[in-house]
Amino acid sequence: MTEKRKKIESFEDLLVWQKGMEIVKQVYLISREGELCRDFALRDQLRRAAISIPTNIAEGFERSSRKEYVNFLNYAKGSTGEVRSLLNVAFDLGYLEPSQYEALRQAVMELSRYLFNQIKSLRSCDS
Repeated sequence: MTEKRKKIESFEDLLVWQKGMEIVKQVYLISREGELCRDFALRDQLRRAAISIPTNIAEGFERSSRKEYVNFLNYAKGSTGEVRSLLNVAFDLGYLEPSQYEALRQAVMELSRYLFNQIKSLRSCDS
């Protein structure tokens, strides 16, 4: 018996958006205490980069064309790279514990792969 997929009716139904929101929550949790909390520039840039992931997914979903949606998924994927880069900075500065860094880095990399696959899938529909 095959499992029936839930119909996607809004961006909130998208797994990539849900995973993006989870990353936002994790970023806010790790950046509200310790040295990272006091490094305002790094903290704020990390938060903005994380927030831009689900926000771009949502904005693209609400656009009127598949091409625009793919563009915004690409922006979201780019933001995953920005988050990973900023996590590296925070880790190298000693602001994050190795376990915090690795767990969040893995979650962001997983989301980046999901976004890549969704972009690839949408582009193949155009071929």
